[in-house]
Amino acid sequence: MTAVYVGAGSNSAAVEQLRAALAALERAFGTVRCSAVYRSVAVGAPAPDYLNLAAAFDSPLGADAVKSALIEIEAALGRTREGPRSSLCAIDLDLSIHGPRVDAQRRLPHPDVLRRAFVLAPLAELAPDLAHPVTGEPLESARRRLAATLPRIENLGRLEAFA
Repeated sequence: MTAVYVGAGSNSAAVEQLRAALAALERAFGTVRCSAVYRSVAVGAPAPDYLNLAAAFDSPLGADAVKSALIEIEAALGRTREGPRSSLCAIDLDLSIHGPRVDAQRRLPHPDVLRRAFVLAPLAELAPDLAHPVTGEPLESARRRLAATLPRIENLGRLEAFA
């Protein structure tokens, strides 16, 4: 079994989408642990703020099979990848870390783990002692080290607490 970490984000009916995504991840992979929900501003273009979290589970599947399952879940929850890009994103599921695997072609670990606060903070909360597969630095240590250079994000608490 491999420890798998997934970043989830939405800025369109975000609470409902994150709940649906976690339920779908549990159906596909079994028990899923998740971080608190974090609010962050959209990156790249003007858009509503995102709600993000990190999810973790163990899986015997390889990275390609996990990524395929994530794409299927996104599609089932209304994510479209064709046509003009919208400022709204129903759901985005990114494979952040797949065990100790390092594979630049497959973007493992995902480059945003150490570049984006909305990826790193939820991961560091969920697995503070997990060593980044490339740098070897524990995620919480990386979060503290990069805190001053990354945009601020807001911890909104557990998803279960949202009405």
